Amino acid sequence: MNKPKMIMFDYGQTLIREAKFDGVRGTEAVLAYAVRNKYNKSAKEVQAYADKLNKEIGRFDRTKIHLFQHEVPNHMFTRFLYESLGIEIALSAQEIDDVFWNAAAPGTPTDGISEFLVFLKQNDIRTAVISNISFCAQSVTNRINKCIPNNEFEFILATSDYLFRKPNRHIFDLALEKAELEAGDVWYVGDQYKCDVVGARNAGMFPVWYTGAIDTKSVTTEDVLTVKEWKELIDYLNDMSIEY
Repeated sequence: MNKPKMIMFDYGQTLIREAKFDGVRGTEAVLAYAVRNKYNKSAKEVQAYADKLNKEIGRFDRTKIHLFQHEVPNHMFTRFLYESLGIEIALSAQEIDDVFWNAAAPGTPTDGISEFLVFLKQNDIRTAVISNISFCAQSVTNRINKCIPNNEFEFILATSDYLFRKPNRHIFDLALEKAELEAGDVWYVGDQYKCDVVGARNAGMFPVWYTGAIDTKSVTTEDVLTVKEWKELIDYLNDMSIEY
């Protein structure tokens, strides 16, 4: 295995460990900016309706999420959600994303990621991000830059801007085009087996399964490079005796 010219990363539970999602808390934060609430809806009522809509379109079904390979941008969803309930929020679409997300699922860097990124820079290995996410790209970029200020990602690709979600090969091919690299020169690291490992492999990249921020009680036994700590990947890159 040759040294990668670039390593691309997933965002959630890979670069950033997110707290357990609390939609009501996020909606409460957004409703604090309401200038009109025609039916005096509470955060619990708004979130219950949001959950109903999401269930209808299969948006966050964890058992089937890998099957839904098209992204629903959050600005479209929240615009319908609030306007259909007679609610007007005095924020831009990006600001709604920021306020909701920061309250509903605050994030912190995964242990050792900053040191790993420094190691990659020192070894002339480029970096980038591909994230399956409905929040706008600028919100994702802002969060990553706040949590990992020393990063030098060449681009942060959010599927909210590009329609296709991992494991769809189109999103990986787009990233390769942006990087101007062949798939064989790129590694991809993520926490979701079907979206990240299978998706990257099908796109011709070398997949790495990072499990340091997820529950791995049902880990597959399939032969795939799996690391729980970023130092393990430093060791692999240092000795270059990896078996794919």
